[in-house]
Amino acid sequence: MSSLRALHHGWTLHRVEGDLTAPATIPGCVHTDLLAAGLIPDPYLDDHELGLTWIGRSAWRYETSITWEPSGHERADLLFEGLDTVAEVELNGVPVGNTANMHRSYRFDVLGALRPGQNALTVTFASPYGYAEHLEAELGQRPGAYAEPYNMIRKMACNFGWDWGPTLVTAGIWRPVGLHEWSGARLARVRPVVRVQDGVARVSVHVELERTHDDPVEVAAELCGLRVVGAISREGVLELEVPDPALWWPRGHGRQPLHELTVTAGQDVWRRRIGFRTAELDTAGGAFTLKVNGRPVFAKGVNWIPDDCFPSRIGRDRYAERLEQACQAGVNLIRVWGGGIYESDDFYELCDELGLMVWQDFPFACAAYPEEEPLWSEVAAEAEENVVRLMPHPSLVLWCGNNENIWGYADWQWKPALNGRSWGERYYLGLLPEIVESVDPSRSYWPGSPYSGSMELHPNLPEVNNMHIWDVWNERDYVHYRDYRPRFVAEFGWQAPATHATIARAIHDEPLTPDSPGLLHHQKADDGNGKLARGLAHHFDEPDGYDDWLYLTQLNQARAIQLGVEHFRSLWPYCAGSVVWQLNDCWPVTSWSAIDGDGRRKPLFHALRRAHADRLLTVQPRAEGLALVAVNDDDEPWRAEALAVRLSVSGRELAREHLELEVPPRGALTLPLDRKVAESGDPARELIAVNAGSTRALWFYLPDKDLDLPKAAYTARLEGRTLHVTAHTLLRDLAVFPDRLDPAAEADDQLVTLLPGESASFDLGVSGLDPLQVTGKPVLRCVND
Repeated sequence: MSSLRALHHGWTLHRVEGDLTAPATIPGCVHTDLLAAGLIPDPYLDDHELGLTWIGRSAWRYETSITWEPSGHERADLLFEGLDTVAEVELNGVPVGNTANMHRSYRFDVLGALRPGQNALTVTFASPYGYAEHLEAELGQRPGAYAEPYNMIRKMACNFGWDWGPTLVTAGIWRPVGLHEWSGARLARVRPVVRVQDGVARVSVHVELERTHDDPVEVAAELCGLRVVGAISREGVLELEVPDPALWWPRGHGRQPLHELTVTAGQDVWRRRIGFRTAELDTAGGAFTLKVNGRPVFAKGVNWIPDDCFPSRIGRDRYAERLEQACQAGVNLIRVWGGGIYESDDFYELCDELGLMVWQDFPFACAAYPEEEPLWSEVAAEAEENVVRLMPHPSLVLWCGNNENIWGYADWQWKPALNGRSWGERYYLGLLPEIVESVDPSRSYWPGSPYSGSMELHPNLPEVNNMHIWDVWNERDYVHYRDYRPRFVAEFGWQAPATHATIARAIHDEPLTPDSPGLLHHQKADDGNGKLARGLAHHFDEPDGYDDWLYLTQLNQARAIQLGVEHFRSLWPYCAGSVVWQLNDCWPVTSWSAIDGDGRRKPLFHALRRAHADRLLTVQPRAEGLALVAVNDDDEPWRAEALAVRLSVSGRELAREHLELEVPPRGALTLPLDRKVAESGDPARELIAVNAGSTRALWFYLPDKDLDLPKAAYTARLEGRTLHVTAHTLLRDLAVFPDRLDPAAEADDQLVTLLPGESASFDLGVSGLDPLQVTGKPVLRCVND
């Protein structure tokens, strides 16, 4: 029998230059070990990050002793699933391997270096900065979005800081390590290529063996009660056909049946769950439409960044929590952004189970990347390994070459700085598509995001393929999302601070103000607070202190993204997706996220849930006037009577119109509103409400600062953990923030507009809160309070 023994215990960490020593946790990294030993402050709190730059500029050694006795096996391999990043591995003082890529695994034959009894295993990590800066001097500097050498090392780019992340340059054994002893043959690679056609799922199981002898090995593949056996020497293919397969669908489109595929070669076993489905990217005529099982799917997407600056701290439970939150927000697609990592198997398995489609960037982001050695070979090895690792997952629907690098080359004044040097084009248009085509031919590849299908076209054209929209956040009011008529939006976003409880845990300024030092340190975007202020100025008077600023900036973020998503959905099927920047955070920070760095839901989360509803009503300005758009993302037709009413802010009806909705499955319907409803006689004191059953759309004619809203009047009472609110006047974007009283409290809904006489209830998640505090500022808020 082969055996795989984890080697996770008994490690110590040493700074190579100096006497700093600490116990080491494997998997882990230098920062987490030093933090656990009390040798550094928490880098997520206040401005502690600034004092920790020395860690990324130091060399570090991990040491342990492993007990070993000869077992008669022909091979003994040290297996490292992830080393971050530039390392030398020694066993009993004998060098057994070198690494230079965080995104790869490594296997070293150490049988000749092992000895009976105790064996000294050391892994020495060079400074990531030292390695990257040496390579930069050798190959020539390449431009990037930040003055950090993240494009010179195959490592998680956002380790070096981003406009939402700290600069915490890590080193360490970040994924599991073990000793694998085996004889005869092992399954080096298994590639199940799944195709579904004419009611049959055909699974071609490509097998590659590593051998200690040349005799053919019996290899078996089992799936859905079928078993196929073949004799394979080095490489071979086993074919399985499953009639009438139960298809895997994205969430909201059907079920997600998964089927265990087992491959055995002698005593070695490979086991994964696969799904039967087709996935293709339709780009005909400039489109960018994902099709699953032949059905066009509107992508209700979010961008995913690493959920922690120290990925070894992210386990299956945390992935499950975050991805379940995405589902609760109506999401059906996760884009794994190119400045992070290829996530762990847990991530993709959960996406398989939840029906979350995965768009996977290769790890290149916002910089020119050298194509010379040693980087070329590292990129080739990492890409091939990860394509093989991830291809069994039915949730994975698209490979993408990079994030914004083609756009950067075209638009960000890179060419003079490059002076003819390589920048990554041969990766995106040559190496990576060739690997995907040869290894994972059942999936689509796209060279970059954004990209317009040809290097002859500007890469960020609205009318061709996929685009990013960042000029709105950077320069304009969010209503200008409506100026765009895109085919697919892969990034757009609006900032807001984290929740109060998260801010209070991480920042200890007294008092907290929008510009207090700690909050400013946790704002990484260029002129981020200035953009927040200018965004507010379009809609509100200047906030009166921290409490107003926090509520209004979070409200502005939610409104901005809800407006954008609803606009893009109203263009279906011309526009086939919107992918919001971003779902999550890696630390407590002011950012574009819907879920903050402590896992709490910002008001944006609730706005996304409404904007992603399967049945959506939205009022949209069109050339001929206001129109009602009904979007039906359901397999059944939507037949309903909608009532559109123009109201005064006091609740008095001024005009009404009945509209018959006949929206086909997976379709959209646009109905112009009658002028008596659409045109206001007093826009400062009027609004439109459209209702179809429990689905509602609202339209206010003017920004809030120009509205003549009544002073908020309501009755509120707390019963256990439930807050009941009844409106006596219009309550605009009612929100409740119980985390101001208890960090464990969190409302199940936010930003609910109530007309006079209407009521809403909020589950606050905990009992025992003070009723007087719950029912007033800063816990209970609305725009007109």
